[in-house]
Amino acid sequence: MQNVKEYISQHKDRFINELIELLKIPSVSADPAYNQDVLNTADAVKESLEKAGCDKVEICETPGYPIVYGEKIIDLNLPTILVYGHYDVQPADPIELWDSPAFEPVIKKTDIHPEGAIFARGACDDKGQMYMHVKALEYMTSTGNLPCNVKFMIEGEEEVGSESLAWFVPRNKEKLANDVILISDTGMIANDIPSITTGLRGLSYVEVEVTGPNRDLHSGLYGGAVANPINILTQMIASLHDENNHITIPGFYDKVENLSREERNEMAKAPFSLEEYKAALDIEDVHGETGYTTNERNSIRPTLDVNGIWGGYTGEGAKTVIASKAYAKISMRLVPGQEWEEITELFKKHFESIAPKSVKVVVKPHHGGQGYVTPIDSIGYQAASKAYQETFGVTPIPQRSGGSIPIVALFEQELKSKTILMGFGLNSDAIHSPNEHFGVWNYLKGIETIPHFYKHFTELSK
Repeated sequence: MQNVKEYISQHKDRFINELIELLKIPSVSADPAYNQDVLNTADAVKESLEKAGCDKVEICETPGYPIVYGEKIIDLNLPTILVYGHYDVQPADPIELWDSPAFEPVIKKTDIHPEGAIFARGACDDKGQMYMHVKALEYMTSTGNLPCNVKFMIEGEEEVGSESLAWFVPRNKEKLANDVILISDTGMIANDIPSITTGLRGLSYVEVEVTGPNRDLHSGLYGGAVANPINILTQMIASLHDENNHITIPGFYDKVENLSREERNEMAKAPFSLEEYKAALDIEDVHGETGYTTNERNSIRPTLDVNGIWGGYTGEGAKTVIASKAYAKISMRLVPGQEWEEITELFKKHFESIAPKSVKVVVKPHHGGQGYVTPIDSIGYQAASKAYQETFGVTPIPQRSGGSIPIVALFEQELKSKTILMGFGLNSDAIHSPNEHFGVWNYLKGIETIPHFYKHFTELSK
């Protein structure tokens, strides 16, 4: 019976080419202009699951974009693994900062990926990592190495809040019943230092609108006499942090989990070079909440960041105008214990309260989700650790991530099962940014490692 490394070697070029074809489809869920492309991607995922060996595959309609469901049930007495991923991607903007078109994938060598990396929107987040599972299934079914049952749930709205998934999961608990959920939408420390994500931050995402005069005004005739919404907005945003970069919203930290010194010391064992970190980002120094290290700031502490800000004239040349309106999009990354709806309401109440009477403020909540922590003594974690040990030759490090996958908490609430986060991307892969990429080595290593998880989870479940 052919082993997984031999199978990958034999089919390597096809695996890469199939992913490249999937990456060519601009499945941007945030922009209605790409509606048909998102639907086309769902069709492509359905076809790939059928070819990989699923006995049943269907496109499940939702109030929004469809969910692709597939399954391969070999014995109801065996464990069932539910694989989650998403086929939608972030917008490519700003397009001018890409070295090559976002939806015209190219393979280029880099210092970190000397064997080459696939540059395209969605390469790492999450088409490349999702497709690892499809190809792992292909290997297991075609060689007779599938040790348990498998189900797939691939959605098209992760990048816009997974609203339809939250509708779908409670209505399909029997269909989605499983013993463990497996997700690859995270990363690892380095190619020679594998890690398993054991915690995720939650998210609250809002948009704010500040309105001053009822129309744009001439800055000479009205400047200094009427509130400028852009000036006001920037002042309000600046006040959301104090001199220690501590968030000033009343009640914001009330439910924040404070990790013990012992736990923080364990986290500090993960290899990290502050100088290399700064060099990779081309910055002179780091910035963040006083009293915490860089790795703590981006994993176990909550944050508040402006993701976009606009208003007035931003075209070529000059236009002397006081804008009627100014806008900003703001995300707050939350830690386990913080309820995202509560934080959203705290933000809204505070932001409205600090606005001067010279302007009107509207806060529009967008989406959010809870944080999540998975225990490292579970069968799922142990199986993942053994899988990494086999393919990487070292024991993976448990690591909390600064990112958010809001639906993980939903899965535990509705399906009563734990989630294992086996990511193969790197922090340098520029997800959500221009020039996103995914190492060819990482892609193939994921395909190699995933079948070992199936094997060990089945054995440990006996």
